[in-house]
Parts: sequence; structure tokens; C-alpha cells
Amino acid sequence: MSEHISNEKNAMIQKLGTINQVEGFDPTPFAVEYTDLVTGESRKRLPVMIQMAWFRLKYPEGRIAVQVSPGKDCFVATARIYPSYKDGPDCYLAEATASRGPDASKPSVSPREWAQTAAVGIALRNAGFGLQFNAAGDDFEDQAPDELPTAQAVVDTQGQKPSEPEPVYEAMELTPEEKLRQAKNTPCPISKYSGKTLGEVLEIDPKALSWVANRFTGNPEISAAAKAICEYAVQQASA
Repeated sequence: MSEHISNEKNAMIQKLGTINQVEGFDPTPFAVEYTDLVTGESRKRLPVMIQMAWFRLKYPEGRIAVQVSPGKDCFVATARIYPSYKDGPDCYLAEATASRGPDASKPSVSPREWAQTAAVGIALRNAGFGLQFNAAGDDFEDQAPDELPTAQAVVDTQGQKPSEPEPVYEAMELTPEEKLRQAKNTPCPISKYSGKTLGEVLEIDPKALSWVANRFTGNPEISAAAKAICEYAVQQASA
């Protein structure tokens, strides 16, 4: 009986592993360990920047929209994932909401940006840009304690549901530093460097990165990321 269940579990894992599959890209090498705040257990999860890079590989014209509003002692962010920037407001692949407040152990972290990043990561995971085999093989709470379900409304300090207009979702804007970090975390399309990011390739083979920036035609997002890294490297060298 247990063997039968195990076979079904493995079959499910293999099936889920093909969700949003992109030829030549395997997200698993980019997984990082994190500690569950409730159980203290160590698990693996993809960094949000890798999720975003994977999403761009799958949907080059995709859009990530985020709406942020202040809550009680926190910021609440809701993210929506669209397969195309042409899609209407309700034509999204997935939606997720997360809240973050000030953390004394992370004084330099903006609660607003933290909530935004958390919401985007959960939404991307809900859309299939995460470690699906973990969700299929392990029984654990999908949401961290400070993440809100999308159906839960924000309440004010008097416990009353605020009267607000329909939220406007705007495309998430990244700072120059975040854009560079995202570019460096973009998976390298060269088979020789499969599993490595463009930032890592810059360190071991700058000529290969230059080729991706100027001659690679498989994905304009990857080429643009490589160009951004090359331009930054030139600026640093001339500084």
C-alpha cells in the first residue's frame, strides 16, 4: 500500500515539475534554504528574483502588478501576475496578498518594499513559478504567519472595514540596484553554464556574457539583462 502511495506521489511530483517549463532552464539549482518561522524547520524556496526571471523567460510580455496600502502597524501589498501586459485587470494568472511591519532585527528593510516583495513571491509561486515538487511532497502551511489570504480585507484601528475606492494595480518599479541584482540573477542561456546566473558568468567568463549581450537572440529579456551588467562593469572599471 505504501509503495503504491509513493508511486502516485512521485508521479504527481514529475507532473508538477513540468509546470511553466522553459527549455534549457532548471530552477532547482537556484533554490535556497530558509527557516520556517513557526516550526523552525529548514526548507527550500526560490528567491523572488529567480522567480521573476523564470516568469520573464516563460512570458516575455508578462506583467507583475502591485498595489500597496497602509494597514495597522504594517503595509499590505497585493500582487497580480499577468501573462501579457495587454491583459485586462481581471485576466491575471494568480493573486496574493502579504503584510509586513517594522522588524527590529532588520532596521534597514522597508516594510513597504518587504510586503511588496513577499506578495510578488507568493503570487508567482501560486502561478507555478516555485518549487512545485515541495508543495506536492510536503505537508506544510503555505503562508507565513504575517501573510494575509487574498480574501481578507484590511481593517483600520477601530476594527471597521475602511471605505476605499477600487485599488489601482501598478506595474512594480525596481530601483537601479534592484534592477542590476535582478539582471545578475538571470539564468545564463549558454548550455556550458547551465545552472549559473549571468552575474556568476561575469566573474568566470566575461566574453561569454558579452556574447549573450550582443549576439544571443533567444530571449530579449536575457540579452537586456546581460547588456545592463556589461554597462555596469564598464562604468565600474572607468570609475
